[in-house]
Amino acid sequence: MSETGFVQGTRLANRKAVVTGGASGIGRASALRFAMEGARVVIWDLNKERIDETVEFIRNSGGDAAGVQVDISDTASVEAAAEESIRILGEVTVIMNNAGILDGYATALETDDALWDKVVGVNLKGMFLVSRALLPSMLAAGGGAIVNTASVSALIAGGGGIAYTTSKHGVIGFTKQMAFDYAHQNVRVNAIAPGAVETEMTKDILNNEELPVVEALRKAPAGRHAQPSELANVALFLASDEASFVHGAVYMADGGWTIQ
Repeated sequence: MSETGFVQGTRLANRKAVVTGGASGIGRASALRFAMEGARVVIWDLNKERIDETVEFIRNSGGDAAGVQVDISDTASVEAAAEESIRILGEVTVIMNNAGILDGYATALETDDALWDKVVGVNLKGMFLVSRALLPSMLAAGGGAIVNTASVSALIAGGGGIAYTTSKHGVIGFTKQMAFDYAHQNVRVNAIAPGAVETEMTKDILNNEELPVVEALRKAPAGRHAQPSELANVALFLASDEASFVHGAVYMADGGWTIQ
């Protein structure tokens, strides 16, 4: 058992992975998980300090990692990050499109153009830009796996505001169309739909008794929030050969929130 809490293995041996939003939360846990299973990992994030800390932690844990600072909502920034990542890795065979932001549960009348553009730009356009930039490398390598982080808000209302919920619904459409378009070229594209996960981004929400999402969380069968490592385990499965016949799937990891 490594100091990360993950058992070291070989399920992603010889894989070359890019994880966006990889310096915190689900992305950080997934980057750690991938590295502990033998992948070389490049972390993409906007926060340079957190990138450096996460890369150091993975290396100290026995994994192989590097980091690139990037704004995934900006085409030029993404293309530069892709070029640098391919230089580091040689090729990319796993992409985890995880980077995302919240919208403060803003309704349509509370959402101005700037908030809408920012949330959709990161959560949906960013996923497209990253995939478009890295997919040629994956195809040249003979295929690979793309794992997209969606949300319960991709299927139901109440988990976010109008911009967030719309963007996450878009992630599901993006995932399914990508799977349809590239399955015959040995690229598997799937999504994870987390419920309430305890991260730095969500800690204020989970402790706010006035938000409807907190009440919904209490009513979920699991009766608790998830840890990022639990989502990383799902991401590992989808990135590995164990999911070799899984295409265009949406894996709910929400403690039963959406079965009610």
